Amino acid sequence: MAVVFDENVPNITLYTAQTPNGIKISIALEELGLPYKVHKIDIMKNTQKEPWFLEINPNGRIPALTDTFTDGKTIRLFESGSIMQYLVEQYDTKHHISYPKGSRESYEVNNWLFFLNAGVGPMQGQANHFHRYAPEKIEYGINRYQNETRRLYGVLDTHLAKSSSGYLVGDKCTIADIAHWGWVTAAGWAGVDLGAFPNLKAWDDRMLSRPGVEKGRHVPERDRMKETLADKEATEKNAKEASKWILASQAKDAEKK
Repeated sequence: MAVVFDENVPNITLYTAQTPNGIKISIALEELGLPYKVHKIDIMKNTQKEPWFLEINPNGRIPALTDTFTDGKTIRLFESGSIMQYLVEQYDTKHHISYPKGSRESYEVNNWLFFLNAGVGPMQGQANHFHRYAPEKIEYGINRYQNETRRLYGVLDTHLAKSSSGYLVGDKCTIADIAHWGWVTAAGWAGVDLGAFPNLKAWDDRMLSRPGVEKGRHVPERDRMKETLADKEATEKNAKEASKWILASQAKDAEKK
């Protein structure tokens, strides 16, 4: 029997791990109600560095996604912002978590999406590294990146104070909110007190109450960030295990230069 390609039916496989960047995509997929397959990537075993994965993302990072494109061929996508834009452009025809292309709101969504990708994610990621993973405590590095994360949180907090909907753009949750949530909700891992930003904290609670966020955050496995942060022993254990892997990966990458 001939197989007829239907461009309206997704053939999505998400390659992901339990990280702030990984859960962005599963949350977006859940919010859109799209069917998808999950391929868990064990980053602690460097699965993302294996040749087959590098064919999907040559940068060797998660998340990545494959789908059948409108020409009937496989499309390979990487970088979370790019993946989210693809999903809403291809599948969010009713603009559930986006706005019509070319509208004022769509450009505002892009503002905050790039604010996350160029600001919050990289700065908070470095705060995580110096606060949790670095083999020696370097106060300058810790202070530099925690303070910059706090500054960026302050920008978000001030903006949300003016929002009548409680979301970043317009009257609804969009990919701008989804992109930020995994990072903001894990503020404590970077040593940043989310409670110091009341509007952002209220937004975090609002996001967590959404069924799509609740379901998507547990992909590919249960999200235990808040539980871990409440347990000092578990926090130290997880940080130590992650530090060992990160330092080994850095050494291996250095050997390739």
